[in-house]
Amino acid sequence: MARVWIPALLRGMTGGQSEIEVAGETVGALIDQLEARYPGIRERLVEAGRLRPNIAVVVDGTRSRQGLRQPVSEQSEVHFVPAISGG
Repeated sequence: MARVWIPALLRGMTGGQSEIEVAGETVGALIDQLEARYPGIRERLVEAGRLRPNIAVVVDGTRSRQGLRQPVSEQSEVHFVPAISGG
């Protein structure tokens, strides 16, 4: 199963867990599994069928340009990274 790191702002939805093992072949499938375990988490990550603009996904150390369609393997490490703003 892929290892998914949960950003600090969403850990309240996962009972404080920062890392969760999840099965799925794409980032979208991982989010589906997270939603099944932690209802409501999808709406914090996905908007109108795409990753929210304030969230980036990093798979195996590389920022994804494929969003929800990004393939993942059972050994993948997936990080949801909130965008940082400022000036």
